[in-house]
Amino acid sequence: MRKLLPFFTCALLLLAACDPKFNWREVHGKDAPFTVLLPAKPATLTRPIRLGEQEVNMSMTGAEVGHVSFAVGSVEMPDPARAQAAVNLMQAALVNNINGKSKTLPAAGSSGDSVDIEAVGTSPDGQAMLLIAHFAVVGKRGYQVIVLGPQKEVVREEAATFISSFKPN
Repeated sequence: MRKLLPFFTCALLLLAACDPKFNWREVHGKDAPFTVLLPAKPATLTRPIRLGEQEVNMSMTGAEVGHVSFAVGSVEMPDPARAQAAVNLMQAALVNNINGKSKTLPAAGSSGDSVDIEAVGTSPDGQAMLLIAHFAVVGKRGYQVIVLGPQKEVVREEAATFISSFKPN
């Protein structure tokens, strides 16, 4: 039995590495042209939001694993300059929602119209929160691709899988 202990230990470690919480699937945007991998069954909703002085419809497609949200949000603006302004406001609002401080990261495989950030902040109940996000402008459309959850529950490798899978069409 003692000779099998290392085998069982290795088997348990391998099984623990396979996280069944993440059931990745390719999703196509319903109201916006994009493709992304989501870690659970997605839901989509569209609602009006205020960005600066303008009210726009934002479409969100996302999924939640545990207490961590994975989502793609998009808005369509009258022109690319307004789309960039909208993305800047979306970024500021997300960081502000967690009372966070953000740092800009090198955008993975992107053009000059995108930025990646990471922000650490707190939820209303004082829990440490982590936001990892990619913001992009494609023509008249602005996108936010976000992973948001309690800092101790966000798995960076899963966040990277999600964010790097985002492809605007």
